[in-house]
Amino acid sequence: MGSPVCEAFGRNLRAIRKSKGFSQERLAYDAGIDRSYVGKIERGAVNITLEKIYVFAELLECSPKDLIPDVNQL
Repeated sequence: MGSPVCEAFGRNLRAIRKSKGFSQERLAYDAGIDRSYVGKIERGAVNITLEKIYVFAELLECSPKDLIPDVNQL
């Protein structure tokens, strides 16, 4: 898979996305990316940009720091 940081970010994104009632399809559409790319992000297979972290945070109405993994999660 990807790096431990990307995998932990993906777990955080998935947990917050689900808690907010978003499907991968809806989050992808709202973020202007392909649904399969959201899946890759959540699996930790890709390293996304800082700008995309802020897009996800805005859409999910959370802080970007909520998406960034804590060092203890690694």
